[in-house]
Amino acid sequence: MSGLEEAVTATSAPAPDPAALRRTHADRARSAYERAAATCRHAGVGEDDAQLVPTSPVGRAAGALRLSAGAVAALAAGAPDPAADARCARNAAAAAALAAQVAAARDSGTGPGATAGVDSSAPASALRAALAASRAAAAAAGGTAPGRDASLNAAADEAERHAAAAARAAGWISRAPGA
Repeated sequence: MSGLEEAVTATSAPAPDPAALRRTHADRARSAYERAAATCRHAGVGEDDAQLVPTSPVGRAAGALRLSAGAVAALAAGAPDPAADARCARNAAAAAALAAQVAAARDSGTGPGATAGVDSSAPASALRAALAASRAAAAAAGGTAPGRDASLNAAADEAERHAAAAARAAGWISRAPGA
């Protein structure tokens, strides 16, 4: 065997099970969706705030929440497709990031329905965690092995757990998503 063949053989891993990947992506998508829904409730964003062409952060968050509900529902249909399943999880994480932006603005006193005098450190931390979870979910959905890269999926799962904990600490959700 040549050195190149040995290197390729040594780094080749068995193909991940599509059903197991679906469970991973579905769990992350549900957690992000539940986090987004709770954060929207906290920020006073309702489904009726969704706009066909969003003109405000509230309209974008409500629309993204509605779209991510469809993405999570799509995970239950059809055959497992790691790339598509990872995109569903990415969409739910993006909706949660939009909701976090609205909630953080509200809690810091700069957005609609702002509450004056609220400590902004927890909402700011929750916003940063939500943005990091969205970026990690996007990385897991992209790349050369969309939805199949074990290290990117693990990083996205960990970022989602951190974002959920930060949202609880900010008072945006009162229980662990999925519990």
